[in-house]
Amino acid sequence: MQILCVDVGTGTQDILLFDSDREIENCVQLILPSPTQIIAGRIRRATAAGCAVLLTGKIMGGGPCAWAAEEHLKRGYRVFATADAARTFDDELDKVERMGVRIVSEDEARRLTDVERIVMRDFDLSAIAGAVAPFGVDLDLSAIAVAVFDHGNAPPGVSDRIFRFEYIAETVTRNDLTAFAYRREDIPERLTRLLAAASDAPPDVPTLVMDTGPAAVLGALEDAAVRGHGSLLVANVGNFHTLAFHLDEGRVLGLFEHHTGVLSREKLERYLQQLANGSISNAEVFADMGHGALVVGKAKRQPDFIAVTGPRRALLDGSPLGPYLAVPHGDMMLAGCFGLLRAVARKMPEFASAIESRLGTTG
Repeated sequence: MQILCVDVGTGTQDILLFDSDREIENCVQLILPSPTQIIAGRIRRATAAGCAVLLTGKIMGGGPCAWAAEEHLKRGYRVFATADAARTFDDELDKVERMGVRIVSEDEARRLTDVERIVMRDFDLSAIAGAVAPFGVDLDLSAIAVAVFDHGNAPPGVSDRIFRFEYIAETVTRNDLTAFAYRREDIPERLTRLLAAASDAPPDVPTLVMDTGPAAVLGALEDAAVRGHGSLLVANVGNFHTLAFHLDEGRVLGLFEHHTGVLSREKLERYLQQLANGSISNAEVFADMGHGALVVGKAKRQPDFIAVTGPRRALLDGSPLGPYLAVPHGDMMLAGCFGLLRAVARKMPEFASAIESRLGTTG
């Protein structure tokens, strides 16, 4: 049985082809440039060639591809985009038009000539299949699981940061990190990026989508050295976002989410210490350009362990907090994929026994 897990970040997309007939160490693993980095490269090549760009497809991760589009426009070259693709830059299309992007209908897009046509998507199954095929790997998928970061479709005039953190605060009250994962048919309408990623999976293959931060934290708990602690902090320091949880015997007592680029080592240490003692302030984190912070319950004891995962975990190098660098199943970069697998086992119980036969049970 095969389950394809794809954790889509800002810098990389991390891929695990879980095969229940193989030890987890022998499953196919890939660390590839993220979709937004790939699109950004294509836009930059169009800029170098002096060619207009047409963006079609769906909403996907922004950041690098948005910056490349802005630079393309600054150089005096045109950017056309269909509405769904344009929402990658902002859900409010009038803001995208003020960037200089011209929004076109699907019919207008088909008629455009002399443009570099670029399809926007977070999940590209055909590209993954094509990458592994030369190595004799055929995809015969029982399920697909994809993680992306989703601000959600905030109403006009509502901060994306506030809208996302309200969703996090609402979801975390269930005290189950897999609450951030959804079968394709259960995805809330507000989570437009999760919906778009799921729509690119074949309709006949069961598909699950999940937010990246909780997926990575859930995956970090696969490290036995992390799972063995009752009261702890787990932080995912991603390329773009940092999300940290205070967990006590599996219960969520608090969390905060911030933009990694705004954090110094000292600032991150301070927020982690405040998370540990329950003094962290939502107002302070938001004013510091973060998403927010939440204290759900009071700890009976201070956390005695800090686990860190994510590609920017070196931000805590030399920290007196003494963080442990989590390596679930021996591979930090696949933490999100292991979290996805656990979410599949929870949300799709028909696959639970096969997954647990390789990952073990969670007790």
